[in-house]
Amino acid sequence: MPDLANQRRLAASLLKCGEGRVWIDPASQEELADAVTRGDIRSAIKAGVIRRKPKRGTSRVRARRHAAEVADGRHSGPGSRRGSPFSRLPRKDRWMRRIRAQRELLRSLRAEKKIPAAVYREFYRRAKGGMFRSRAHLLVNLRLAGHLPEAA
Repeated sequence: MPDLANQRRLAASLLKCGEGRVWIDPASQEELADAVTRGDIRSAIKAGVIRRKPKRGTSRVRARRHAAEVADGRHSGPGSRRGSPFSRLPRKDRWMRRIRAQRELLRSLRAEKKIPAAVYREFYRRAKGGMFRSRAHLLVNLRLAGHLPEAA
């Protein structure tokens, strides 16, 4: 197998690319060993013995797979988190999520006549004051106050 470093260098110059992108036909290597001038290399390029390989880009396959995993909720453990819990989900958003759920629960209980309007109003105000952590906590307090039976 002849050393074609000089031919590769000349071909790279003629093809206007790097030496790594020069493809030389393995079957024609013996004949190319005699090609020493730019004209010889030019004719080899015309004949298709020497070609320019296409540019290689960065593959997005791994990035797409990672993005799909993130969409499924992976890669979000404590080691991947930047910022405080409240910067990731602000206090106001947490409050809105919590209060809307509690108010919706109170409305449905009032609509189903499980609690009277006066109890609704009282617990609505307590919820507004931030007394309950969650819907479950609100239900526990309603039961403790004797406004709901145990299996409601």
